[in-house]
Amino acid sequence: MSIHKSKVAVIGLGNIGKIVASNLVKGNREVIVSSHKLEDATTFAQHLGSLAKAAEVPAAIKEADIVVMAVWFSTIQELLKEYTTELQGKIIVDPSNPIAPDGNGGFKKIIGVDESAGEIISGLLPKGTILAKALGTLGAGSLASAAYQKPEAAVLFYATDDTSINEKIEELIKDSGFEPVRVGGIDQSIRIEVFGELHEFGALGKTVTREEFNQTV
Repeated sequence: MSIHKSKVAVIGLGNIGKIVASNLVKGNREVIVSSHKLEDATTFAQHLGSLAKAAEVPAAIKEADIVVMAVWFSTIQELLKEYTTELQGKIIVDPSNPIAPDGNGGFKKIIGVDESAGEIISGLLPKGTILAKALGTLGAGSLASAAYQKPEAAVLFYATDDTSINEKIEELIKDSGFEPVRVGGIDQSIRIEVFGELHEFGALGKTVTREEFNQTV
């Protein structure tokens, strides 16, 4: 494992963003937190302690090596356009799920049945960026409660086309308190998004350890 760890920025402080940042701090990882309201990010950074700091969105992106876009799927698309220059050379982590409330207390997919958020985002990437689909294979509740579980860690799946970033993404997932398992390239994203076979709210239906996962495949 590298001594110099990648700098991480978490953009968006909804349920997922707050939990990702909190889990990283528990793992003794420094994190930059950012939101469209700087005061919200500042308050949250103070809550997390000395390993966290707040920054405006463009400054957070510029300083980070890995940018976790913990915002709605549609907002990621807006951020990619707005911060094209700042994002060059960065690793972008997309935990989003392309869903919206269905009006009956559940959720519905807002893109085609056979489409994935990961593949759509991949087609919109600014030049010189690398995408990893990660940190979104569990609901917020499990992402918080299953982090650092003993004796065996729970799995978080990820997908990326560029295997040169595997080590950095796996380090990020481990520092979040989970066991990383790569499922393949971005064309496998649909499997790890909501309703997919490897998502908590899909066929898998629960958190699993690596051993439990190996027994299902």
